[in-house]
Amino acid sequence: MRDSRYASWPELSYPAWRETGATLHLWTQIVGKIRLAHTPWLNHSWHVPLYVTARGLTTSTIDDGQRSFELQFDFTRHELEIAVSDGTRRHVPLRPQSVAAFYAAVMSVMAELEIEVHIREAPCEIAGAVPFSADVTHATYDPEQAERFFGALRSADRVLKRFRTGFIGKSSPVHFFWGSFDLAVTRFSGRRAPPFSGSVPGVPPAVMREAYSHEVSSAGFWTGGAGAEYPTFYSYAYPPPPAYRQSAVRPRGAVFNESLGEFLLPYELVRSAPDPEGTLLAFLQSTYEAAAETARWDRASLECPLGIPGVPLESSAPAQAEEKR
Repeated sequence: MRDSRYASWPELSYPAWRETGATLHLWTQIVGKIRLAHTPWLNHSWHVPLYVTARGLTTSTIDDGQRSFELQFDFTRHELEIAVSDGTRRHVPLRPQSVAAFYAAVMSVMAELEIEVHIREAPCEIAGAVPFSADVTHATYDPEQAERFFGALRSADRVLKRFRTGFIGKSSPVHFFWGSFDLAVTRFSGRRAPPFSGSVPGVPPAVMREAYSHEVSSAGFWTGGAGAEYPTFYSYAYPPPPAYRQSAVRPRGAVFNESLGEFLLPYELVRSAPDPEGTLLAFLQSTYEAAAETARWDRASLECPLGIPGVPLESSAPAQAEEKR
C-alpha cells in the first residue's frame, strides 16, 4: 500500500509546499523552454505546456531532426527523465539543489545526447526573477511535498478532463502552463476578443495578445501565491462581462476574488468534501455558465452531455441543440 500522499486529493499545505513549489516552478520553466525552442508555434501557445502523466509531468514527444525526445518529471522516482527515440535515456535527480545547478545538469545531459538547446534564461511570469544559471537562492526540494503536489495535480487533471468532454466547441487540452504554474482548460465562444492590453513579466505583448485573441472561459488548478496563499481552483472569463462577477456560482465557499479578477474555490474545500469530484464539477460548470450566460454565448451549439467511456456522442446532437434554440 503506497503512502496516503499518493492517493487522490492528498492534503496540500501552502506553507509546507511553498519553497519546494518555488524551486519546482523554475525547474519546469527550464524544461518547458526546451519544448518551446524545438516546437513550431501553435495558436494560444498550446505548443509550450506540459501534460500530467501517471508519474508526473511530461513535455510529450519533441522532434529533433531524425530523432525525437521527451522530458518527464517523475515524482514517484524523483528524477527528470530524458528519453530519446533511439532508446537512450538519461536521468537528472530531483533533490535539494539550486536552480543554477539543475539548469547546468540538464544542459549537460542535452549536450551529451547531442541535442542542441538554446533557450532564454529569463524566467516567465515571475517579477524580478534572475536568469536560471545565476539563481542559487531557490534550492528547496522536499520529496513528500512534491508527491502531494503530484497527487493533487493528478486528481485535478482527471476532473478537468471529464469537464472538457461536455463541450463540442473549440477547447484547449487540459495542460500545465509552466509560466503561471497551473493546470488549465479553456473553452472558446468562437468570437474575437478585444486586444489584450495587460502586461505579464517576461512575456512579449504579442504572445499575450495572441493567447487572448478570442473570448474564453478558462478554469484550472493553481497551488497559490500572489493573491491566494492557498492551493485553489479558479475560473475566469476574458473579456469579463460586466455582470460576471456578481453571478451566483456553486458550491458554497466559491468566491469572486476582486484583485485576481476570477472565481476561486479553495482546494481544501474540494479535498474535504464528501464528493470531491462532484464538488469540483459543480464549480467548473457553474462558473462556465456564468461566463457563457453573461456574455451571451451560443450555448446550444457549443455544449453536449459529459462523455461516458465507450459511448460515442450522438451524431445528431448538434442538430438537436439547434432545434432547442
